[in-house]
Amino acid sequence: MQTTLSTERQMARINGVALHAEGVNLTSDELNQRAYSELLRQTAIQKGLLSAGDTPSLDGVPSDAASAAIEALLDQALLIPEPSEKACRRHHAAHQATYTTGEKLLLRHILFAVTPGVDLNALRKQAEATLLNVRCFDGTNNDDAFAKAASTLSNCPSGAEAGQLGWLSSTDCAPEFAKELFGNKEIGVLPRLVHSRFGLHVVEILARESGVAQSFESVHGAVAMALKQQTFVTSLRQYLSLLAAEADIEGLDLESAETPLVQ
Repeated sequence: MQTTLSTERQMARINGVALHAEGVNLTSDELNQRAYSELLRQTAIQKGLLSAGDTPSLDGVPSDAASAAIEALLDQALLIPEPSEKACRRHHAAHQATYTTGEKLLLRHILFAVTPGVDLNALRKQAEATLLNVRCFDGTNNDDAFAKAASTLSNCPSGAEAGQLGWLSSTDCAPEFAKELFGNKEIGVLPRLVHSRFGLHVVEILARESGVAQSFESVHGAVAMALKQQTFVTSLRQYLSLLAAEADIEGLDLESAETPLVQ
């Protein structure tokens, strides 16, 4: 992969094809996603799956024909085997919380939202300082530091209600948020920040209602799909890395990208 970078913001291109219009500033994640999408579009043309006349997109949205061609390309390039029953049973046993239904948590949180241009280092320091402060008062009745912090610092509308989110099931939350909270016995202010697509959360679990574990037989299909998705993500990353290694890349560094097209 030949990569050209500049100390100044420059036009990002893949094999000479621009990923955005002049003067448009995108985040690194947005640029990476567009770059990988363009790599796949160009490969689909090379494989005869898409007309060479397909117009590259400057807004990050490929044409319908390009989207269909990329899907066909991935079907050809990524061989995703059916997981064995042994692998499925092992996954089910190791992820009991995922296959438990009916579990509910009574939550409140303080959200430090990650927005374009935000100083992530400063945001994390503020979130960590807030976490330390509210943990000092966890379990006391004389000063609800959590409610005060939520009302003044949280970027979520729930801040006006002391950060209260009410009773939630795992399906009510973003998957990465639910993964941190459900399936264990923690109560009180969690001793760590919880990361989600929305930002950094200081979380207090006020109460838990246990769920019912589902038998392997009843969720076999869901387990198999989960394992196939894991394999797909790994295979896609490897394939994109191979394509990037052969491409002429300007204005961005795909070697440092960790989340190409899949989140």
